[in-house]
Amino acid sequence: MDIQQLEGLVKQMTLEEKIAQLLQLTAHFHEGTDNEGQVTGPMEEMGITEPMVTASGSVLGLSGAQAVIDVQQSYLKKSRLGIPLMFMADVVHGFKTIFPIPLAIGCSWDLELAEKSAEIAAKESAVSGIHVTFAPMVDLVRDPRWGRVMETTGEDPYLNGLFARAFVKGYQGNDLQEETDRLAACVKHFAAYGAPEGGRDYNTVNMSERQLREQYLPAYKAALDEGCEMVMTSFNTVDGIPATGNEKLMRGILRDEWGFEGVLISDWASIREMIAHGAAEDDREAAYRAIRAGVDIEMMTPCYVRHLPELVEGGKVDEALIDEAVLRILRLKNKLGLFENPLRAADPEREKEILFCEEHRSVSYELAAKSSVLLKNNGVLPLQAGANVALIGPFAQSNDILGWWSCVGEKEDAAPLAAALKERFDGTLVVSEGCSIDSMTPDQLEAALETARNADIIVLALGEESAMSGEGGSRTDIRLPKAQLELLKWLKKLGKPMAAVLFNGRPLDLHGIFDEADAVLEAWFPGSEGGAAIADILLGRVNPSGRLTMSFPQSVGQVPVYYNHFNTGRPMDPSKSDERYVSKYIDSPNDPLLPFGFGLSYTKFEYGDLTLSSGEMKAGEPVAVQVKVTNTGERAGVETVQLYIRDVAGEVVRPLRELKGFVQLELQPGESKTATFTLTEEQLRYHHSDLGFSSDPGAFQVFVGSNSRDTLEASFRLA
Repeated sequence: MDIQQLEGLVKQMTLEEKIAQLLQLTAHFHEGTDNEGQVTGPMEEMGITEPMVTASGSVLGLSGAQAVIDVQQSYLKKSRLGIPLMFMADVVHGFKTIFPIPLAIGCSWDLELAEKSAEIAAKESAVSGIHVTFAPMVDLVRDPRWGRVMETTGEDPYLNGLFARAFVKGYQGNDLQEETDRLAACVKHFAAYGAPEGGRDYNTVNMSERQLREQYLPAYKAALDEGCEMVMTSFNTVDGIPATGNEKLMRGILRDEWGFEGVLISDWASIREMIAHGAAEDDREAAYRAIRAGVDIEMMTPCYVRHLPELVEGGKVDEALIDEAVLRILRLKNKLGLFENPLRAADPEREKEILFCEEHRSVSYELAAKSSVLLKNNGVLPLQAGANVALIGPFAQSNDILGWWSCVGEKEDAAPLAAALKERFDGTLVVSEGCSIDSMTPDQLEAALETARNADIIVLALGEESAMSGEGGSRTDIRLPKAQLELLKWLKKLGKPMAAVLFNGRPLDLHGIFDEADAVLEAWFPGSEGGAAIADILLGRVNPSGRLTMSFPQSVGQVPVYYNHFNTGRPMDPSKSDERYVSKYIDSPNDPLLPFGFGLSYTKFEYGDLTLSSGEMKAGEPVAVQVKVTNTGERAGVETVQLYIRDVAGEVVRPLRELKGFVQLELQPGESKTATFTLTEEQLRYHHSDLGFSSDPGAFQVFVGSNSRDTLEASFRLA
């Protein structure tokens, strides 16, 4: 259909039909599902009628090719105008084949592989009937207490933006109508959802507009610049107004300033939640505020269908607002080719061939291997062939390694670490649970100690169960559960070399682990092939190359702690530890335990010969930055060379360091390569106090190194 035909379709619709197109319901309401007609409990309280369901525009959470086909065909038989449904789901890091959690994917620093993971997730979803994924989540995060840090790629706006673009490209491809194995992407959560007070999910967000624009908005904008078709509102307030009813944010910035013409959808029930926020008295006012803000689709509350008709008829809401929302929805359905092919790629036979196929699992393995971060190693890894190894801990034989948002992935499909190690290891491997996630019995402890006494080396498999992070998974204590720390203490008494492997969804307070273990490998929730990937890293078949994209704190008392912070008027001088009246803690270092960009390898890399092409930059005349990197170890490895800058004196204060580029070098033992970066004046711009976006003449520092802390330094001036 062309735009004129779509506009004509809108004109044929009654007001009630148009408003129903704005309603998204779960599959329970639709004929063709196992529980059709059973609209009971809370759903009955919604006051949804059969005509509303018959005219509703989209379905949430249904998948499976035959199920989607049944619902779509049943729906179209009743649809007066033959407008097909859109099917949407949270395909966050894989559909059936599960990839590492997004925070782990960020630690790969591999944009091509991230894009490939989204392409595979789209293919599996599309053949199962899905049209839209609620991903990528690009919220910038600085507080590991918040459980949803697992869904983002970290604390840096530049890097998050690059991954946002990669994910959108992977999901959507180049042409949604022609490429039926792709999905429309929905960037979320707009805006600043990743900055809740106290790290508590859904909590208040409060920051200046300058900070919002500087740190939090760039990644959403990057996703839209890549052509992302949909945006989801966030649960939180922005400048005291819930995002779902925030006209300045949604119409002012998103629509008018950025020119976004796609679909804006509420998060689950977030329109009605304006009442609890204290921004609306009732459903009627919530509907009024949301439609005025430009929200096109209401997810799982009835404020629109029950109150927009009266608001339009009473002159409170211009029907043109309804028409533009409906037209945006129809435009997306048209881009997906649903008017010509309402079943799109849904195919039960092809579904059997594609889901969890070997090709997809191999990419999951590769990404799990590249996402794991070696945090410490005193020479005990990799494991030596022929060694006697004790694998101990609640994650030794656990398949709870997919993470909170694992879509239709099944834990049973994930091979545990123990099984993968047994299959690969040329030595003796004895396995003991040691403890459960959060408890330990005397028998478990004794069995673990007996297993460890006969071993040459102990490998501990520790972590959080998946429900301890993710949505609603905020924690004030981000250490491992006490039982696991107690197990480690007992095993430490044996005096054996000990390596810890961590399965978790957030940066942890590693006290009791980092200081006690000889090696620490951060595996995150590594997905379907995580057991195999981690086993190959432990055995040295894979040289770890992951680098942190979120800082690990010394303790929760430092939080939020992040690399790109401001200086103070009284900065601490590390050489003067006895100074009191400076910005510091009296019981902890200021710096994180492990900084952004950090990660070790089984080889070593040496940096030298940092040079700038000029000591002065002018507009239109970039400065080239070069550094020589040498593999001084005995194994081939990949080094992620990172470029940071500091604007020494700005109109408003600038971060001590800002990531501006990176390159991954694959180096053989003894090999040297030169990493080259180009710095332009555009990269030096920032939001000033008047929100203008420009650079300041003056001094700049350049830092290049293996992470945000350990760098070489040079400088130049911007003329």
